[in-house]
Amino acid sequence: MSQHATPAERALSLREEIAQHNYRYYILDEPAVPDAEYDRLFNELKAIEDEHPDLVTPDSPTQRVGASPVSGLSEVTHLLPMLSLGNAFTDEELAAFDKHIGSQLGADRTKNVDLFAPPSVDYCCELKLDGFAVSLLYEQGKLVRAATRGDGTTGEDITHSIRTVKSIPLKLSGKGWPEVLEVRGEVFMPIAVFERLVDEAIRDGNKPFANPRNAAAGTMRQLDPRVVNSRKMSFCTYGVGFVSDEESLPNTQSGRLKQLHGWGFPAWWRSSKKYKSVQVRSGYLGCLEFYREIGRVRDSLPFEIDGVVYKVDNIDLQKQLGFRARNPKWAIAHKFPAREEITKLLEVEFQVGRTGAVTPVARLEPVKVGGVTVSNATLHNMDEIARLGLQIGDTVIIRRAGDVIPQVMQVVTERRPVDARPVEVPSNCPVCGSAVERTQLVKRGKSGSTTSEGSVYRCVGRLTCQAQLKQSIIHFVSRRAMDIDGLGEKSVEQLVDTGLVASPADLYRLTYEQVLALDGFAELSTKNLLTAIQASKSPTLARFIYALGIPDVGEETAKLLARALGTLERIERALPEVLVYLPDVGLEVAHEIHSFFADAHNRQVIDQLLERGVTPEEPGELAAEFAACVSLADFLARLNITGIASTGAERLASTFGSLDKILSADWLDLKQVERLNDKAIKALREFAENPGQRAHAEAVEQQLRDFGMHWDSPRAEAAGGLSLAGQTWVLTGTLEAMSRDVAKGYLESLGAKVAGSVSAKTHCVVAGPGAGSKLAKAEQLGVTVWTEQQLLDMLAEQGISA
Repeated sequence: MSQHATPAERALSLREEIAQHNYRYYILDEPAVPDAEYDRLFNELKAIEDEHPDLVTPDSPTQRVGASPVSGLSEVTHLLPMLSLGNAFTDEELAAFDKHIGSQLGADRTKNVDLFAPPSVDYCCELKLDGFAVSLLYEQGKLVRAATRGDGTTGEDITHSIRTVKSIPLKLSGKGWPEVLEVRGEVFMPIAVFERLVDEAIRDGNKPFANPRNAAAGTMRQLDPRVVNSRKMSFCTYGVGFVSDEESLPNTQSGRLKQLHGWGFPAWWRSSKKYKSVQVRSGYLGCLEFYREIGRVRDSLPFEIDGVVYKVDNIDLQKQLGFRARNPKWAIAHKFPAREEITKLLEVEFQVGRTGAVTPVARLEPVKVGGVTVSNATLHNMDEIARLGLQIGDTVIIRRAGDVIPQVMQVVTERRPVDARPVEVPSNCPVCGSAVERTQLVKRGKSGSTTSEGSVYRCVGRLTCQAQLKQSIIHFVSRRAMDIDGLGEKSVEQLVDTGLVASPADLYRLTYEQVLALDGFAELSTKNLLTAIQASKSPTLARFIYALGIPDVGEETAKLLARALGTLERIERALPEVLVYLPDVGLEVAHEIHSFFADAHNRQVIDQLLERGVTPEEPGELAAEFAACVSLADFLARLNITGIASTGAERLASTFGSLDKILSADWLDLKQVERLNDKAIKALREFAENPGQRAHAEAVEQQLRDFGMHWDSPRAEAAGGLSLAGQTWVLTGTLEAMSRDVAKGYLESLGAKVAGSVSAKTHCVVAGPGAGSKLAKAEQLGVTVWTEQQLLDMLAEQGISA
């Protein structure tokens, strides 16, 4: 607190400063101070108000959250009705709207000087956010009430919830606002927040919201404002309702939005360099052009929209046009093709994938969704079917967003027919007839292992199942695996169906005559395929590991295994307890890797590949950062001995210095270890005296020693190029100086992990032209964004000439 300021003066000063920072952060997207400084100011204000409760004001930033839940939502009568909009679904309907406006306004509407050109109206074109309409009432610049649209005349009081939405000002910025001002707009849930909410609901066994619009509506009608605050809602204004002094506002819709923006409201979305979300366009053709521009970027937006809105820009002309009973004559919503539709579930079929997973697929009565005819939709697994309560014959709501596979979102249970029947998993594989078994999940802990049923069902036929064999071969030859050009799905199906290929190793025994006899192959294509097969015999170790199709081992994990362990022999031998020391390899994945190489059939296929000339290029050496990377204390803590966590393990390691001495120590020796209680000593002695447990611990230690990861191993000097070790990067858009694959290789050579999606843990996003949703999410999360030139400059500093 200033030496001369009173608590009241300092509180007022802090409120004004924090309000300005909120405006710059939430409205302008131009934060002026780091989060730590903002938090310091906020906490100082909170401390003053805690000490002087009489200084708390309704518009204080501290009052956004913390109110007690309300007992119910009271009714609010709108000062002016909140009307809905008419809709245009086709270009012709938009043209008819524009023509009707012209006929109503006559020559008064024209601004053209060419008497032979058709007069045109200026329209304010805006995004139609798919959210929850609200009314905000300000008196003398302060928020006094918020209400839902309701039936247009009467809504519900949601002031307690609205106060938690940080993009809504509790006190207006600037000056010149009328004494009474009603601001209208949409509260919405950003897509990233919605996806997190869905993940949390599914994880907790709750029913998730169907879409961001429903999530916004359900959130804002919560009685507990703390729930609303936790869901990070956003707001955008689309205009005003009642105004005590209309002369204080501009005489155009676009001007009013700009004025509202100056008073503290998010009215113009300015985060994208590719488009402006509020534009003034002339006539039908100008509006149609805007519609198409927004349609092209729709899937990259960080929020949902279901169309665009056109409003006659001039307010006097709006008044001249007037209203119908339910909507204004001067505005219309031009809707995008629906992403959600209702249809009937005709059947559920089961497909068999590469790993044997038997996956349900919905066969639907064909329906157009988002401009595309949909007849199939994903159902994920049987747990999802149970969550939906889905039965064959049900009427369902399906959703399609962008290029995403359509998904069944909801069952309309009130339309369920009497002959609906439950969905049942086949007991035998629909392809090979082998048994179908439910996966078992093994959870390992200090008290031992527990087994529970997984959500996936698998065919046990493995490569004797043609579906699994075909998918395995398709994966093996794919571009990011062995990269055998010329082997498409149809060719693979022929090779399997004719019996020429029964495992990936058989590809390397194909003859010219065998390939030439296949449908679609001539002399040149046959030679090209055999050349591609021969060229694939020297893959990188990472490509080879990825091509094997180990469950849960994607491209990035394969690269990690190859770089970290250096040789196929080490990867094959690696025990799960050793693999977990590698970053992003959990115990379950480690067991999948170990089990794959322990399987006799998989070993046979690998041996055949090696015998037939496939020779992976191996780094050879263990990656420098993994040399001597395991400490004795960490090793002890991971043995899951009851009562011995990290602190106890540190003390044991410090006292005895080796695993053998710890396991050989008697009761009296162990009593000398500081704060090691009798329960922990007893558990440690029982572990050491159990021949199987001790032998396994010693085997893991020996492997760490063999691999060079043991605490007594010599440390290697990390290569100077690993300057990005531990960082996660994302590439998006089109890179012009090099392909994204090449850029990815350069970043990985510097130790970075290159991911396919953006999260709060992402270190940097490199965005080229055409960047879409990943760039939007990076901007939303505050992740550093680089241009391609910045990437090239960084690579040059590292001695890489791209």
